[in-house]
Amino acid sequence: MKPPIGSYVVDTRNGRIGIVMGHEGPYVQLRPYGGGKEWDAEPGVVRTASPAERLRAATAYANARSRGEVP
Repeated sequence: MKPPIGSYVVDTRNGRIGIVMGHEGPYVQLRPYGGGKEWDAEPGVVRTASPAERLRAATAYANARSRGEVP
């Protein structure tokens, strides 16, 4: 089953958290939390991100912004 657009998921191949941006053929298009280059994943390798994982991603992004690493 393909996750709904806008949901937060974890790509189990690499542990990255992404936001579902769309579905292209058999793939799920993901964008990293906070922006960046999108990537494709197969629906079978993604799972819904837990609230703790979403919070961890948000905190990592906020910390990177405060250090000037991301715009």
